[in-house]
Amino acid sequence: MAEALIESFDAVLSDLDGVVYAGPHAIPGAVESLQRLESVGVGLGYVTNNASRTPAQVAAHLRELGAPAEDHQVVSSSQAAGELLASMLPAGAHVLITGSAALAHEIELVGLKPVHSAAEHPVAVVQGFNPEIGWKELAEASYVVAGGAKWFATNTDMSIPQARGMAPGNGTLVAAVAAATGQYPLVAGKPEAPLFHAAAKRLKADRPLVVGDRLDTDILGGNRAGYATAAVLTGVDTKHTILAARTDERPTYLLADLTELYEPYPDVVGEDHSFRCGEASASVEDNVVTVIGAEDDLDAWRAACAAWWSAVPDASEAQAPKLEWRSH
Repeated sequence: MAEALIESFDAVLSDLDGVVYAGPHAIPGAVESLQRLESVGVGLGYVTNNASRTPAQVAAHLRELGAPAEDHQVVSSSQAAGELLASMLPAGAHVLITGSAALAHEIELVGLKPVHSAAEHPVAVVQGFNPEIGWKELAEASYVVAGGAKWFATNTDMSIPQARGMAPGNGTLVAAVAAATGQYPLVAGKPEAPLFHAAAKRLKADRPLVVGDRLDTDILGGNRAGYATAAVLTGVDTKHTILAARTDERPTYLLADLTELYEPYPDVVGEDHSFRCGEASASVEDNVVTVIGAEDDLDAWRAACAAWWSAVPDASEAQAPKLEWRSH
């Protein structure tokens, strides 16, 4: 019997929102899949762009859901922001916090002084997700950024999966300050590679698999870090957006959810300008992808991705082909 996909790796670096949970609730099968990793000798790290909670708070939430999580297993964009600011600012420098108490804590840990007003003469602004942020906080950040302060963002995710659907993410709040000032921040978290390298280093992992639901953060960041990537269909991106992905955001694997880590990954084989996966096959002609298979069969989408990506190897922008479905 073919080996499970997970057996090729020594660690999983998992995103949280849209992979493990949506809002407060676990995604079906996710917790059990994470629990099984230890039994197959695979390490586990969580890499999150959500800077609204401390790593300890995130780990506590994961444990409440039943997932294995020690504090050190959580690597957050707020930690990455702290390290980035500390590398560029003198010790004790005043930093305006446009975000949560968790973000302020990480800034304090690296020897900088969190402040909350332009009157305290901050030399930098750091912006991270906080559902409590309002116009006054964004205005204060805008005044300081427009005044010439360095500007940092933990991440620029435009949306965040919640139990009721997609909600505005930190990127939308960053965009408000950018629109007001004409400036753009340095970004500390995903899709930059250091966050993933830090997580792998903590786990002493040489062959980690990055698992995420977003092409523009998880998959792009994992690819930039030089790791294998797996896109799951439990969050933001869909089979259609993954098929259309630009080259840098194309995942190594396409999975329905975390449970498929424990199944053999089907071979995708190219033959005579056609690509076969399982019982399905796909070919490209004149920007039309013809798929022989069922639209609800993930193997058909894997074949379609292989065919389209082979036909358009250098895509700097997302390009959606026309799809034609034919039965066997």
